[in-house]
Amino acid sequence: MLYQNRFGHFSFSKALMLGGVCTAVLAGCNQSAQDTSNADTAATGGDATTAMKTVAITAIVEHPALDDVRKGVIEELNEAGFKNGENLTVNFQSAQGNTATAGQIAKQFVADNSDVIVAIGTPSAQSVAAATSSIPLVFSAVTDPVAAKLVTKLDGSGTNVTGGSDALPYEPQIELMRQIIPSLKSIGYVYSPGEVNSTIVLKALKENLTPLGIKVHEAPAQRSTDIAMAARSLEGRVDMIYTSTDNNVVSAYESLYQVAKESKIPLIASDTSSVERGAVAALGVNYYNLGRETGKIVVRILNGEEAGAIPVYTPQMLDLYVSPKHAKEQGITLPQAVIDKAKEVVE
Repeated sequence: MLYQNRFGHFSFSKALMLGGVCTAVLAGCNQSAQDTSNADTAATGGDATTAMKTVAITAIVEHPALDDVRKGVIEELNEAGFKNGENLTVNFQSAQGNTATAGQIAKQFVADNSDVIVAIGTPSAQSVAAATSSIPLVFSAVTDPVAAKLVTKLDGSGTNVTGGSDALPYEPQIELMRQIIPSLKSIGYVYSPGEVNSTIVLKALKENLTPLGIKVHEAPAQRSTDIAMAARSLEGRVDMIYTSTDNNVVSAYESLYQVAKESKIPLIASDTSSVERGAVAALGVNYYNLGRETGKIVVRILNGEEAGAIPVYTPQMLDLYVSPKHAKEQGITLPQAVIDKAKEVVE
């Protein structure tokens, strides 16, 4: 059942506010060397050259949000006339959540002399940036590319790096939390302390919530297998758990959902795909659309533009997804006003 999204189409400033190689390199790093998904999408024109191009894509882990980014990139390339298997070779590798593997993949892609490397997620982008200063690097789903030291500014880095950010404004996130639980006094934040995206969000949450009298309880989890234990440490201490686009957390969201049900602690997310997987509500960017915008940047580079002259893309719209079913399971009832503002209601 779909609803018109009044809450979900925010505009916000583009300024960020405050998101060997394993012996069988590519056997140990998951997936096939060519991602043929959507390869036969019909091209609708563009300036694609007839010369074969190679786009290497890597993601720190596979989960719905990052998978949507990759799908969007490939479909944008196809529609611009760069068709996988014809004049384009797409090589995809997942690091499966391992930063050491991300580094090995980056080195392999550089050795392959790819025309463009697309890195999805901050750890993968940092690994590629450390491996090359010449091959164009287009990152995506990076919350704060400046803090991650990928670029020094957002309006054109002057280097080989550009991309798409998934930065979110915090005011609408907090507004949603307080609409769902008006008496909100404390939130829990499950996160990976080694992921810069997540530590940036933690700092921003404290800066924005503390003046409102809302305490933030940290629940660090080094690995995805630690997520459930971290969530259980919040039982009896918080009114809700807020999750960002932390890759370890999102990849293990089902275990977090089980704890939320058992402990009656509502889950509020910033990744809309997490609602189908157990969150009560999420206000966030559309990762498929972010992938399409990332793909447009890749097309510009393949057509001859310099990566460093292309500004970092930041989405201007947010979508609200809600699940009354998950809310009931987690001990609350979603206000009708919140449901009415949702772009999508997940039953």
